[in-house]
Amino acid sequence: MREKTLKLVVTFATTADALAMESLGRTGGVPGRIIPVPSQIDSGCGLAWCVEASQKEDLLRGISQYGVAYEGFYEVMLY
Repeated sequence: MREKTLKLVVTFATTADALAMESLGRTGGVPGRIIPVPSQIDSGCGLAWCVEASQKEDLLRGISQYGVAYEGFYEVMLY
């Protein structure tokens, strides 16, 4: 059976911001993937970016380098 692990979840105010992050993930090499916002978090658009907690520095570097707008960062236990 799979176990929950600590993830870093980034939320966005708009779907356009979430899709910009997805594009950055594909072309800019930023780790992670788009997921529905976990039920523990309240977010504007319903989409979030999820990475392993150990990849936090790579994610933060990519977001600041490319200027992606985000709503918040959360550490959550997810599958």
